[in-house]
Amino acid sequence: MKTRLKSSWQFIRSRRTGYRIACCCCALLVTACATDSAWVGDEDMTLETSGKPRLEQVVAMQDRLDRVGGKLLIGNAPLCRKQLRNLLGFSVANKYSYSQELSSLAAETYGLGERLQVMNVIPGSGADRAGLQRGDILLRIGNKPVPQGAHAERETVELLSSLVSNNKSLRLTVLRNNRQKNMTVALTPACGFRIELGQTPNVNAYSDGNRILVTQGMMLFARSDEDLAYVISKEMAHNVLGHAKTLQNTHAATRLIDNLIRNPSYPIQGNGGLKPVPKKFDIDADTLSLAMSLRGGYAIDNATQFWKRLAYRFPATNARNYTALHPATSARLEAMPNAIVRIKAIDKRRKALATTQQ
Repeated sequence: MKTRLKSSWQFIRSRRTGYRIACCCCALLVTACATDSAWVGDEDMTLETSGKPRLEQVVAMQDRLDRVGGKLLIGNAPLCRKQLRNLLGFSVANKYSYSQELSSLAAETYGLGERLQVMNVIPGSGADRAGLQRGDILLRIGNKPVPQGAHAERETVELLSSLVSNNKSLRLTVLRNNRQKNMTVALTPACGFRIELGQTPNVNAYSDGNRILVTQGMMLFARSDEDLAYVISKEMAHNVLGHAKTLQNTHAATRLIDNLIRNPSYPIQGNGGLKPVPKKFDIDADTLSLAMSLRGGYAIDNATQFWKRLAYRFPATNARNYTALHPATSARLEAMPNAIVRIKAIDKRRKALATTQQ
């Protein structure tokens, strides 16, 4: 089962073609569907399986992932020097961005046609400052018409690939309320990680050095945006610290992410071929992720409780759970309270210094 894909800091990916349009370099996200509630939990974590409820749930998850992920990518640009990229800061879709099962329903619900339409704008991005709005229809990028039809997403990725790396801003022409509107969108420096929504009910998150995938099961478990920020920041930290490469997990993680993007029924065997993260790596990533959550505008006082709840609800006895790949639970939970105090103090000094320099 597939559904609409989109990306907040880039554009979108087609569920059918596997392409996504990049507002920065090329960021991605995905959809998911699931029926195996054994990996999810009780009724407060119900995944819809068909029709409008399914479409609305996936769109809501994607919007939330875009919003939280976008803030973290922009807010942590100073910490991602090796992975720094430019982004425009919005996502788009057309009627071909959905599976055949949901395309008519999506077109009816969101008014989608042949052209690409803005679905989400990241707060604080260049698109946000320029006044781009949900529902705007893309007509031109610079002097070039935006592609239409079944391959619009892929072709727009190709159109943007050189523009976002060689310019500080891009001129867009959009259609709003049947009137054309021109605007100049500044490109925003951000961490260049692609964030995906994975097609599985398993409660987990993965990173391969370049991408991050958050499963639908994890999206339901992370009750608040603050909870979700902890999850995304943790995988961002693993990427910044190069843990996938050091553990020789890159190939397995990339294969797993690719399959969870395309195949909702992909059978994860055990831990997906990934080596568990050592205690030191996990604690280092926890510390960096706390700083990243703060920089993204999210409080970190509840981080310890979130990870404790996750370990309790989804223990390492199931190899497909997050805790199985991050087995140093006790050490992590013991180190986290002191790390929170230390990171908050550092962040307070950073903000004070920034204020004096203004």
